[in-house]
Amino acid sequence: MDNSPHVPFFFPIIKELEKKKHSVILTARDTFQVLGLANYYKLDYLKVGKHYGANKFLKVLGTIWRSVQLAGVILKHKPDISISHGSRSLILLSSMLGIPTVLLFDYEHSKSLPLVKPVLGLSPEVINDPHLAKHFKRGHRVYSGIKEDVYVPAFKPDCSIVQQLNLREDDIVVTIRPPASEAHYHNPDSDKLFMRVVEFLGHSSGVQMIILPRNEKTQKDLVYKTWPRWCKEGKITIPDRVVDGLNLIWHSDLVISGGGTMNREAAALGIPVYSIFRGTLGAVDRYLAERGRLIMIKTQEDVEAKIRLVKRRKETGETFGDSLALKQIVIAIEEELSHLPLS
Repeated sequence: MDNSPHVPFFFPIIKELEKKKHSVILTARDTFQVLGLANYYKLDYLKVGKHYGANKFLKVLGTIWRSVQLAGVILKHKPDISISHGSRSLILLSSMLGIPTVLLFDYEHSKSLPLVKPVLGLSPEVINDPHLAKHFKRGHRVYSGIKEDVYVPAFKPDCSIVQQLNLREDDIVVTIRPPASEAHYHNPDSDKLFMRVVEFLGHSSGVQMIILPRNEKTQKDLVYKTWPRWCKEGKITIPDRVVDGLNLIWHSDLVISGGGTMNREAAALGIPVYSIFRGTLGAVDRYLAERGRLIMIKTQEDVEAKIRLVKRRKETGETFGDSLALKQIVIAIEEELSHLPLS
């Protein structure tokens, strides 16, 4: 797990594999809220590596160095297969050690490693490009729905977050996730839209913003320095501890995010959601936008023109059913295990 969304995503997959008597060795990168979320979910993990910032040269060195760090774990435990949601370090090391690796992904424009082929690619069904198969030894398979459908069905609302974050009943609660400013696909236009969104909401009466910075040093400090009065007055709240993202989204009236996962989580929960992501749009987001489940904010003018500040009725007994996507992913992993030579 080397990014925050990987924690809730892999949690049910790990539990299903363990139910089927497989042993799982879990590694987590010390970056963003990965470790905090892993602790929140009470996962047993080994901390390996960290994030090296936005510099492309340091990203490459960081990927290689984390592969070196992972080598000790891999050589000690001797796993039969490796699984990640786009971890380049794990893919690189698995290739070097001859370990079959399954690559899960939900953004087809991510940069892949040259000369390295995972054994299998798994993605949401809307990413069903036949040309993707050539990047994997045994091809590319799809699962139903979107990545967030793997874990959203198990979600149960927890009202304790209302008191924890002092969510005001009469206010319109807006959860905001700033853009991923250190990602290779980052577009500075997203940052400008984020600033415009906060200004718009800050000058709107009866609105409470819950902002979830991606890092402490830059985004959190930026919010406190740019809008000190709104932070002091409670117009803006930054949680002082890791919170369950799904639970916060469900208790919000709308969501605005510069990244993919929170947008798609809101869409999966049926919460009004607006995207300020300005990188190359992936098939999943296009699919949600075409069906009106995700509204794209493309220009400064879109902020005021498209964002609707409306209270949402919350049904506390709401359920989301079983996860077909989870079952399909676990079946695919077990099929790959069945191809391994008997020891």
